[in-house]
Amino acid sequence: MHKLTGLYLVTPDWDDTDKLLHVSEQALQGGAALLQYRHKFADAALRLQQAAALQALCRRYQKPFIVNDHLDLCLALDADGIHVGGTDAGVAQVRAAVGADKIVGASCYGDWALALAAQQAGASYVAFGGFFPSRVKKYPVTTELAILAQAKAGLTVPNVVIGGMSVDNCPPLLAAGAHMVAAISSVYLAQDPQAAAQALAGLPFTVFQPAA
Repeated sequence: MHKLTGLYLVTPDWDDTDKLLHVSEQALQGGAALLQYRHKFADAALRLQQAAALQALCRRYQKPFIVNDHLDLCLALDADGIHVGGTDAGVAQVRAAVGADKIVGASCYGDWALALAAQQAGASYVAFGGFFPSRVKKYPVTTELAILAQAKAGLTVPNVVIGGMSVDNCPPLLAAGAHMVAAISSVYLAQDPQAAAQALAGLPFTVFQPAA
């Protein structure tokens, strides 16, 4: 089983594969715990090329590699997991397709009902956010800190927080019960991505313990 705690790296929409690999490796060297390949605008050929190269990189560093949304790509590569939207139907479908041993993540935004449904449908973790404005993703910043206390008390899977994450604004979320911090721009757009990843990975993460 993979330990779902720490810095959760999510890739930006970069077409430059060499640059993507170079910065991703720096982040892995900095201590990223797992990597999700997310490129909303790539065609199928570029997605396959980038995902295969990133997966090989993650294998070298012995870190889990997760594909965003594309079940066919996840299955073709035998990736470590997949991340999907938070609907229970979507989670149940991908869980059935990938099997019991893969990581299945679900975006639940600030919706507690979605989180419960995703867990029941077989999610390995749930993602909450956005908590803060992001330089990369556009969304309403409406997720309340209180949902992390609910998750801590009521979920049997770990949670990820996402949305404008930085070393400065993460600690209250970790204190409230977040197990992983998802980062895109704070690492990939940093002047020193390895140092940025190291700073985030060095935050006081709590190892997930299932609710009694």
